Amino acid sequence: MTNAVFRAVKSEVRILGVDDAPFTKFKNEKTSLIGVVYRGASYLEGVLSREIFVDGDDSTEQIIRMACETRHRGHLRLIMLSGITFGGLNIADIKSINEATGLPVIIVTRRIPDIEAMKKAISHVQKPDEKIARLQSAGRLRTLEIEGKQIIYQKTGLAKSDAEKIIRLSIVRGLVPEPLRVAHIIASGITTGDSRGRA
Repeated sequence: MTNAVFRAVKSEVRILGVDDAPFTKFKNEKTSLIGVVYRGASYLEGVLSREIFVDGDDSTEQIIRMACETRHRGHLRLIMLSGITFGGLNIADIKSINEATGLPVIIVTRRIPDIEAMKKAISHVQKPDEKIARLQSAGRLRTLEIEGKQIIYQKTGLAKSDAEKIIRLSIVRGLVPEPLRVAHIIASGITTGDSRGRA
């Protein structure tokens, strides 16, 4: 799919930010996937939720459904994911998400993932080859420096310059884009009764 063209990246570009809820390994079969519709970094417009299987293979499908079935669909311009793995080793296929929704996808993480350790963990769950293929298809890991610190990101469906503009404008403070920070707070709060941890 060709890259989306942003004639100008607006400060209130509509972003669907997605994170997963905490879960207990070997106890919880499913966990929640929380999405928030945000105008840049300034205004929360909606909260979405789906369920996914822990270590399953349905995060891609549920993210696509989340983006396509929301009443905010016509205004969305981008999907932003907090990492590529949800519910343990439920790995999202960002190229499939991009193709199915027509929306660019950016993955944002705070540190470089240990790919070899992830592959080793994947070897112990079902369909390891498919999971590794999704991991590898996400493209190169890129770094973006903000206030002397680095954000790690991957992207599909948009130019590097647009991806970096959107990441920068979606951050209020620190290194976590506001759509992901808020999705994390909501996911943690509804699961544990009190939000905790950093996005």
